[in-house]
Amino acid sequence: MSEKKREIISAAAELIHTKGYEATKLSDIMQASDIGKGQFYHYFSSKRELGLTIVDYYAEMWDRELIQGVFHSSFSAEKKMENMLEWAVNYHVSTQALSGCPFGNLAIEMSEHDEEFRLKINNLIDQWINHLADVMKDLRGEDQALQHARVVVAQIEGGILLMKNYQDISILKDIIAMIRLNYLDKGE
Repeated sequence: MSEKKREIISAAAELIHTKGYEATKLSDIMQASDIGKGQFYHYFSSKRELGLTIVDYYAEMWDRELIQGVFHSSFSAEKKMENMLEWAVNYHVSTQALSGCPFGNLAIEMSEHDEEFRLKINNLIDQWINHLADVMKDLRGEDQALQHARVVVAQIEGGILLMKNYQDISILKDIIAMIRLNYLDKGE
């Protein structure tokens, strides 16, 4: 992939994360990427193609940081859970924009309107839940591991939604502390 294409994807990903897919205009993407319309269409056939590429862009980061970095590590189940919770908070602290979860935002905005977006995002969320269910089996046993994983993911995503709406990172931190208390027996 060319450096310019990466720059376009990165700039568009940031715009769509903060403004939303529909509110981000092609002219916004071209301005942020310092390109013209011809150059955009050299790399992408449409805004939709770029949007789907952005899902893949975030999926690569997600796989590297969460799936490989946390769930495929050699740490104990407790440490994997702790690292996942820290990863969730640290991502939002590091962006400093409190714009929400890139996948959660796109799921809310696009899932009803575009099946390909919905399926790509669904696949990512399923990966998260299934890997977390493996951790839950070690923490809580086989019974209801998948349900526990779904509850934790829903709590994190719900916390991110509230954090975004209130523009207050402490809300997400409070929810993460409750997850720790419920699953790791330690609130912080």
